[in-house]
Amino acid sequence: MILFWQKGFHATSLKDLEAALQMKPGSIYAAFHSKQSLYLEAMDRYLRISRESLADLAAREASPLRALAQFMRRFGTPEKVQRGPAICMIVKTLIDATQDEPEIEAAARAHLATMTGDFAALFARAQAMGELPASADPQLLARKFQMSITALRFEAKRSGGDGDLAALAEDLARDVERLRLH
Repeated sequence: MILFWQKGFHATSLKDLEAALQMKPGSIYAAFHSKQSLYLEAMDRYLRISRESLADLAAREASPLRALAQFMRRFGTPEKVQRGPAICMIVKTLIDATQDEPEIEAAARAHLATMTGDFAALFARAQAMGELPASADPQLLARKFQMSITALRFEAKRSGGDGDLAALAEDLARDVERLRLH
């Protein structure tokens, strides 16, 4: 996953995969059938890790908005930036995908929609708990939140993870917390 995340689908060679997986080409193809299948599995793993992180925060926090804010704060920590490339693997995939890879592009779109759905569910839960007004649109808030994370990840990539990344993440987290009615 990290190799594909760093290099992207096209720039990752079979030699790179051999070294990372410590497998011969025949074994790679026997196990994964194709480079594309392996890439799709890597994206699935990336999504699972992100979703598990959000679900863990949601389980520990009484407030769904606080869980979302804590999730946002994680994107400003040096550990998050150092764990992998600064830019989101799924967004990077959408940018890099060509017309010859409709399955990869479709999977990336579906993964972003899944995360946005998870955010929308938390905003809906916050609304049901009285943290958000009845007039709030959980889906629109989720899309805005996803967009903010994407922008923050681009800024992390642009700045190399230095500078005001923590302050930007904190500011975005506070924007989420300010939505809370009580």
